[in-house]
Amino acid sequence: MGTDELILSQAQELRRGTVVLACLALLEEPQYGYALLETLGEAGIAVDGNTLYPLLRRLEKQGLLVSEWNTEQSRPRKFYRISAEGARVRTGLLREWQALDASLGRVRKVPPGP
Repeated sequence: MGTDELILSQAQELRRGTVVLACLALLEEPQYGYALLETLGEAGIAVDGNTLYPLLRRLEKQGLLVSEWNTEQSRPRKFYRISAEGARVRTGLLREWQALDASLGRVRKVPPGP
């Protein structure tokens, strides 16, 4: 395996956990799956639908998201939004993210950001 392939593989591992945090951050306002895929992509978080939809169902099952069907349009869509528990988890995950970022900065001897 070449260096580029190794980087891609390791980057995929790094991104896996960030998708959960990104979803919890974005779903303050209700969104349906495809719109969420587009929003994540525009933000530079590439995620496949085959990854996102099972993730949304898992987060809902864990009580971090709630969903409801909108049948008012020509095509029914399931909208997701963060639950109160999901908001608490998001706050904790953001705190963890910031602590990890600070730790990596110390390891690399980079001064902390703003």
